[in-house]
Amino acid sequence: MSEAKKLQAHPDRLFPAEANARAAAREIYAGVKDLPIISPHGHVPIQWLTYDIPFSDPTSLLITPDHYVNRMMHANGVPLSELGVGVPAGSMSEADNRRAFKHLCSHWKDYYGTPVRFWLESELVEIFGITTVPSAETSDAIYDQINAALATDAYRPRALWDRFKIEFIATTDDPCDSLDDHVKLANDPAWKGRAVPTFRPDRYLEPARADWVSLVGDLGRVADVDTGSYDGYVEAMRLRRLYFKERGAVSTDHSHVDAGTLRLDLSEARRIYADALRGQASPEECHALQRHLLNDQARLAVEDGLVMTLHPAVVRNHHQPTFEKYGADVGADIPMSVEFARGLQPMLNDYGTAEGFHLVVFTMDETVYSRELAPLAGFYPSVYVGAPWWFIDEADAISRFRRSVTGAAGFTRTSGFIDDTRAYLSIPARHDMSRRLDCGYLGNLVAEHRLTLDEAVDVAYDLVVTQPKKVFKL
Repeated sequence: MSEAKKLQAHPDRLFPAEANARAAAREIYAGVKDLPIISPHGHVPIQWLTYDIPFSDPTSLLITPDHYVNRMMHANGVPLSELGVGVPAGSMSEADNRRAFKHLCSHWKDYYGTPVRFWLESELVEIFGITTVPSAETSDAIYDQINAALATDAYRPRALWDRFKIEFIATTDDPCDSLDDHVKLANDPAWKGRAVPTFRPDRYLEPARADWVSLVGDLGRVADVDTGSYDGYVEAMRLRRLYFKERGAVSTDHSHVDAGTLRLDLSEARRIYADALRGQASPEECHALQRHLLNDQARLAVEDGLVMTLHPAVVRNHHQPTFEKYGADVGADIPMSVEFARGLQPMLNDYGTAEGFHLVVFTMDETVYSRELAPLAGFYPSVYVGAPWWFIDEADAISRFRRSVTGAAGFTRTSGFIDDTRAYLSIPARHDMSRRLDCGYLGNLVAEHRLTLDEAVDVAYDLVVTQPKKVFKL
């Protein structure tokens, strides 16, 4: 087979084209490429690790849970149902799984130039040893090779954890979750890793939701607190946050339509809360209360020490028919513009210099990096700029991120990489992409004599290890 037709993960991929910078990047990368993975924000189901459940087939592992993969095939005419989306687990036949995998291989060219191509190529070559270029003609052979590997103990979740050198991972969990599977895993004497929950209260903070009253009731029941009043609600939140922290959580995660954090007068917050429980609060009042409740989460973070991460400004479930048929989180979320300086000001006035408060701010609106986020992180000791994620977790955007943020905030005011994925096998590829691109950026600084090689090597190590441990208090 000629090199042009052979799938390969080139050792210099993503490094600078200029020779001096590329040589420096290679040397910097050599110091970090084998370091353990620290993943403070992700969506891998904890049950995979708790019960070491074998992966059943290539489709349910590589395609169905990965909305990055699915959305691009959907854009090119493949129904989501044929990829296993919205289909009950275990109900896809062998023929269904092969058909879905053939869709992926047939649409291989659709991923050219995208991060999905990098991730998939890394998974196929480096995890499964596949060198055949995906196509409609080769899909069955590739499927068979992956399927044979998945039947062995070496490809069970815990074995892959060790192979991937994962040191720490955080899942994303509902405030009412019992976290029993996390506790079971933590108490398993055979388990040597660290996998912790993350407190994700978004929907409990949004009184305009149709199911908010029911959610608030559920929160009260699990916390054993009457949430019929605003004060009871806040107490229930305080208790559930502590419940999560006692079971290993290090952070809370928040996503709303904007970054507003303006507090209401306490009497007004109590009134709107009561009206919202009766279904009598206006949309404007509900939005004002949501911003107040987000501010409350920061106040609670100062008390309990949990790191607060914020990633606003996404039009959720943009295509209503897809949402109605398949539910949320299937790739139909679209980024929108966002404003941070004024939106976060009330929160930062109250807690921005509070001892121990950490706020990690993520965005998909790249215009705010140099204009707002880097200057905020360059002043407030509590604020860190979150790494590129979701739609901007890709090569060019990651490079732009470093150029936009470093001048005003440096390297030490950034979060370290987060993979934000439920696609387990893509975790090492995502972290490797980030490491390569950061080493490339540092290689350019060395070539421009803005850093010495030794300094660049130190920075690369910090971005992989020191920063995520410091920012997320590991």
